[in-house]
Amino acid sequence: MIPGAPEWRISSHGYEAVISAVGATLRRLRYDGRDLVVPFSAEEIRPVYRGALIAPWPNRIAGGRYGMDGIRYQLPLNEVERGHALHGLVHWIRWEPAEVSQSRVVLRHDLVPQDGYPFALQLRADFEVGENGLRTQLDATNESAAPVPYGCCPHPYLVAGQGRVDSWLLLLPAARRLEVDERLIPLHQAPVDTVDCDFRAGALIGDRLIDHAFTDLTRDEGGHTTVRLVDTATGTGVQMRWGSWAEWVQIHTADRPEPSLNRVGLAVEPMSCAPDAFNQFGGPPLLDASSSHRAQWEISASRVEEGTSPPIEG
Repeated sequence: MIPGAPEWRISSHGYEAVISAVGATLRRLRYDGRDLVVPFSAEEIRPVYRGALIAPWPNRIAGGRYGMDGIRYQLPLNEVERGHALHGLVHWIRWEPAEVSQSRVVLRHDLVPQDGYPFALQLRADFEVGENGLRTQLDATNESAAPVPYGCCPHPYLVAGQGRVDSWLLLLPAARRLEVDERLIPLHQAPVDTVDCDFRAGALIGDRLIDHAFTDLTRDEGGHTTVRLVDTATGTGVQMRWGSWAEWVQIHTADRPEPSLNRVGLAVEPMSCAPDAFNQFGGPPLLDASSSHRAQWEISASRVEEGTSPPIEG
């Protein structure tokens, strides 16, 4: 992350998580010694947004430009090769601890008004491990006197087991995919069965190159969506579950030129709004004055029992 930056190790029920102050980042998550997310060293600068919390917008804003109430704003461009503002403003911020215990850590950060985003937000990230894995809750409170544009997502790279994503089975209950141009700017939606990305019944990832947002999500009776990954060689797996706050999820097969980063995990990013949402018809998604937005998700281990076939049902 950054050598010497604070971090906290929390554990319970066989789960162990390491949370870094920088970016409120999930640096490591294990169950009974098995990695559930792609980890990185405490002495390493965090690669590819791995495990960071993303706010006040997920994904990218095209050209870093958006408008609201007749005012045009320009954000700094940190995805230089494509010319976009990527993944918000807090992923390199050092968050402050508010509560710490053996199984739980709460971090907070006050986002101050700044060029391109002249709005005040109070952010609170609550991490807790228990029998259902790692539960994370991100609360954002608008401290401005008027509505502010806001969106968020987590950015973990999930690990099913051994090897790389090619040999893992993915269960992704999404019916539509957002098609993008060469700069990853949204174009239109397409049914997943027309773009070779239908994982609703579970399918091997294989050699597919995926860096897309998916929507039209199937939810269970409790209103939750679950994405599962299974290592077909070992039967081990990992799953991520979230509620109705996220109608989109970005999936990325981590295709990178660096061999140590290439396809070593699957980014699963449930998002409160679509890519480039600040430029969607009707204007940015808004958080009213003095109101709050809450996002919750869980990451937990799963396993296909001997004699059964993945994906896991239920």
